[in-house]
Amino acid sequence: MNTPQKTLRQVLAEQSRGVNALDHDLAELLTDLAASCKAIASAVERAALEGQLGNAGDGQINVQGETQKALDVLTNEIMIDSNLWGGHLAGLASEEMAEVLPVPAPHPRGDYLLLFDPLDGSASVDVNVSVGSIFSVLRRPRAGSELQAEEFLQGGDAQVAAGFALYGPATMLVLSTGRGVDAFALDRNTGEFVLTHPQMTIPKDTAEYATNTSNERFWEAPVRRYVAECQAGRSGPRGKDFNTRWIASLVAETYRILVRGGVYLYPIDERLRAQGGRLRLMYEVNPIAYLIEQAGGSATTGRMRVLDLEPESVHQRVPFIFGSCREVEKIAQYHREYRECRDQGDFASPLFAERSLLRV
Repeated sequence: MNTPQKTLRQVLAEQSRGVNALDHDLAELLTDLAASCKAIASAVERAALEGQLGNAGDGQINVQGETQKALDVLTNEIMIDSNLWGGHLAGLASEEMAEVLPVPAPHPRGDYLLLFDPLDGSASVDVNVSVGSIFSVLRRPRAGSELQAEEFLQGGDAQVAAGFALYGPATMLVLSTGRGVDAFALDRNTGEFVLTHPQMTIPKDTAEYATNTSNERFWEAPVRRYVAECQAGRSGPRGKDFNTRWIASLVAETYRILVRGGVYLYPIDERLRAQGGRLRLMYEVNPIAYLIEQAGGSATTGRMRVLDLEPESVHQRVPFIFGSCREVEKIAQYHREYRECRDQGDFASPLFAERSLLRV
């Protein structure tokens, strides 16, 4: 006889009991977020039928300087409408909004802050590639007072929950409340998220990496060294063959790594140096890094652990490397050797490179 699969509600209810119980308001907020993801999954599925593909009608530009897709606008509205009024939040911040959004008076306010990317990978929606939503939950440091934007600027270790939804062949919700990582599939027949991948664990070793090699000419030497060694395969210094993957969808890359291991690299490069990196720390990098570490993997900028970063702004960008811990540590090692002028051959450090004020 098959054991009935647990739903998201049942898992959250279990976590809300006993020692170190999950806060009731946080559990309710996560339930609201799951409802948001269901609505977004439907919007993505019906986008072509309802004329929601392509750029937003007025060609508007978001705070990132990017042309908004029609689905960027719609999914941002869904996230706001589904979560702002539940009484669990004091405010939220989104990739698609320049400023944080407090819960307006006289609506009830909670003790949590929500940061999110409503539709990661939206540039690929038109070609039917898997996309998703990413979210991070923080507790307010000054509950009861008027919300200040600075309250969102908390390090990644301060997250009380993080997750993402993946809108692919199945709609998946991947979630951690600091108790490991669970993945749930949306059952369209019941409308429930059902636990399918309990306590996900990333293998420590891998022979698969994901990066956009068209940027190779702009990379720093440690990343060029790592990728060159992977490409050399069995006859190279690594002594084994590697496969490469690149979906250009952060949530899809993350889910693959959670399921079967791998390493993902979006490093700093010379074009990105002035802006700090490509991906956004607060609502892309921190929540993904939190999930990866909860599943036994590692996440770094190349120079330091991601979750140790002190944020400077809500829309701050950083380099991001994550996945199977032994590969991530090797990449971090190559960065250390480069900084300390201990690397050799074609990827040796230029003299005094790390003394330049322009190096990050």
